[in-house]
Amino acid sequence: MKVLAIGDVVGEAGIDTLHGLLRRIKREHGAGFVIVNGENAAGRGITPKQADDIFSAGADIITLGNHAFSKQQIAPYLDEHPDVLRPANLAPQSPGRGWGVFDGPQGLRLLVMNLIGRCDMHYGPDNPFLCADKILREAAGQYDIALAEIHANATSEKLAMGYYLDGRAAAVWGTHTHVQTADNRVNPKGAGYITDIGMTGPVVSVLGVCVEQSVAMFRGDLTEYFKTAPGDCALSGAVFTIGRDGRCASVARVWERWAVR
Repeated sequence: MKVLAIGDVVGEAGIDTLHGLLRRIKREHGAGFVIVNGENAAGRGITPKQADDIFSAGADIITLGNHAFSKQQIAPYLDEHPDVLRPANLAPQSPGRGWGVFDGPQGLRLLVMNLIGRCDMHYGPDNPFLCADKILREAAGQYDIALAEIHANATSEKLAMGYYLDGRAAAVWGTHTHVQTADNRVNPKGAGYITDIGMTGPVVSVLGVCVEQSVAMFRGDLTEYFKTAPGDCALSGAVFTIGRDGRCASVARVWERWAVR
C-alpha cells in the first residue's frame, strides 16, 4: 500500500495546483490513499468551499494545524466531516476531531492522527506525545495501520515524534514549516519518516507569501496583510510504501512544478 501525504496548500493557487497535478501523481506513484494539509488554503485557515475543492482534487483526508479555526465558518463543517482533522491535542471543546479510522486500500483500516507541536507555537496545546499514546489506546483493535502528521515548528520535536511512534505507526511526517526536508527514511522499527513534506503553492515566495512583503517584515518595515505570491507553483509531499505488517519499506519525496494558467 502506498500513502501520499501532501504539504500545506497555500491559497487558491495551491488548490489549483492540486487540481492540476494530484490525480496524475497519485496514479503514477500507485498511491491508494491521499492526505492533504489544507490549513493555509485561505492564507490563514480554510473555508468549507476550499475543503470541498481539495476533496474534489483527489484528497481522502484533509489535515489542519495552528490556523485550523482562523476562518470561523469552518467550525460546523468540521463537526459534519470526520475526514477533516484538526489537531487532536487542542482543547477538548474544539470543534471537530483530531483522529479517525478510515477505510484504506486492500481492505486495510487506517488510523490517521493529526498532532500539533508545542515548541515556539505561541499557545499551549496539550502534550502531543501523551495525546498520541491516548489515541493509540482508544483505537486499539479498530485499525490495521497507523499514520501520524505532526504540525510543528521545531525540527527536534518532529524528529522526537518520529522515533516515539517508531514501531507503533507506519508513517510519521511533519508539516508547518513549508520547506521540504531531505531526511526521508525508514526508522529502525519500521516507521517511515520525514521532518517536513513542504508546501503546495508559489515557488518564488517565502513560505507562500509575496517575497517583497516578507523581506519588508524582516527589515522592520510596516507591511499590509500578507498576500499569496503570484507565479508558478509546485506540489510537494512524500509517498510512503507500507506493508500489511505495518512496516514502511520506503519513503520517497515528491516535488513537481505547475505552470499557473
